[in-house]
Amino acid sequence: MPAILPLRREDLPVDTAELARFMVGKYLVRDMAQGRMAGRLVEVEAYPVGDSTSHAFIGRRPYNESMFRERGHAYVRLTYGSAWMLNMSSEALDVGAGVLFRAVEPVEGIAAMEARRPGVPLRDLARGPGRLTQAYGVGAAFDGADLCLGHGLWIGCVEEPGEPAEPAEPARLVGVTTRIGLSREMDRPLRFYELGSRFVSGPRRLLA
Repeated sequence: MPAILPLRREDLPVDTAELARFMVGKYLVRDMAQGRMAGRLVEVEAYPVGDSTSHAFIGRRPYNESMFRERGHAYVRLTYGSAWMLNMSSEALDVGAGVLFRAVEPVEGIAAMEARRPGVPLRDLARGPGRLTQAYGVGAAFDGADLCLGHGLWIGCVEEPGEPAEPAEPARLVGVTTRIGLSREMDRPLRFYELGSRFVSGPRRLLA
């Protein structure tokens, strides 16, 4: 596949829902001494300003401080006492909101992902937010990481931003539906996914 290029902060829309849609088809990369893991983001959810289901809704706290950083920083939170969730801050500095990375299609370093999730089919290696962090080995140490630095844990694309004349990959259609696993604000269309991807999580009936 073409080389993955880091996304710069100025490439990222300063709006949570817009940023979430933008991130579908981009890449999540982790560089390690043993090699690289990379996957194309095929499913994300937006948690915009004022959303009562967002961890930022109650205001800034020590545990959610990363959500209030300038867009493009990791917010990693343990959910249900067992699964780490990887989010990305999505607004201007001091405005709390985020985008949850729900699923990727693995494209590089698949053996390293399989070592963390032995016996799991390729489709299920990172299909779902808890599986994603397990496959990538992401936990509390990554909270607050700058995902725009181009090393460590970072986000990227396979075409130069702002140069759409000859994209390195064909455009993929983005679908939108309601978010998963919430007890309120369930009807908001804030879940974005790659249409037709078998790596998207959740009930298939929601993907029509």
